[in-house]
Amino acid sequence: MKASLVKERIIEDKFMRDAYCETLIEIAGQDERLVVLDADLMGSMGTKLFLKAYPERAFDLGIQEANMIGTAAGLSLTGKIPFAHTFAPFASRRAYDQVFLSCGYAKANVRIMGSDPGITAAYNGGTHMPFEDMGIMRNIPNITILEPVDTTMLKDIMKQTMDLYGVFYIRLLRKNAIKIYGADSTFEIGKAVKLKEGEDITIICSGIMVDESLKAAEKLEKEGIKARVLNMFTLKPLDEDSVVKAAKETGAIVTAENHSVINGLGSAVAEVLCENELVPLERIGVFDRYGQVGDVEYLKKEYNMTYKNIMKKAKRAISRKK
Repeated sequence: MKASLVKERIIEDKFMRDAYCETLIEIAGQDERLVVLDADLMGSMGTKLFLKAYPERAFDLGIQEANMIGTAAGLSLTGKIPFAHTFAPFASRRAYDQVFLSCGYAKANVRIMGSDPGITAAYNGGTHMPFEDMGIMRNIPNITILEPVDTTMLKDIMKQTMDLYGVFYIRLLRKNAIKIYGADSTFEIGKAVKLKEGEDITIICSGIMVDESLKAAEKLEKEGIKARVLNMFTLKPLDEDSVVKAAKETGAIVTAENHSVINGLGSAVAEVLCENELVPLERIGVFDRYGQVGDVEYLKKEYNMTYKNIMKKAKRAISRKK
């Protein structure tokens, strides 16, 4: 792993869906096993360019998500490596039985792409706003759950999975992400990325909450509080060693995720702490609520997911240290 931070965190000029399609085309040119599936969202996901480049390796299954997952599993068992996409609530809630049995239980080799995670579903509203997708998928034995932060991480992870076998759930934005990593960065699946050193508290974050966490750490430093920041882009298998090390060295932890705190990153970290190193833990995320319509910045405030909320929780966790 060789991850470097950009000097200035700004909105990327390329949609993540475009980086996804470009990477699919690049890999397909080198590996004939790759196939692409979608559930009537090729336009939304930007994969019509892949359909044009490789029409015999692209399949639109229509609004039949469970059937798409079953088809992906079948293709994988013939030696293909399918990337199957739909919106995250439909990839998880709607197709869970097929993911569990046809993919997981059958030991298939499938990459399931769930887009518009959490509040990034924005104006698609509550029915399309998945706060529980990673929590649902986390129950499947041996699944790998990933949440790339920006296009650099997305491309690297996609390429890595071509050399691995199993069921992968990859949660990603469709549109613009905040640029976090330098173009030459590489990552190790299952290992957290340390973005900032600190000894007073650790902020463990994922997805769109990485930028908010870095903002919080920078503001806290001005107040004399040094926060370590870990990007936990792999929810399963969780990097337990990094969690335990952070607990021992900083004595308090805040988790920040664009997901329900139930069975998500906050729960996963809590489990590790309970079994290994008891320290104060505070969680940022969605607390037992449904989604709603709104832009992302409004929804961050609505669900208490801003850098200011992270700062508040960090100070509370520090105050609880023994």
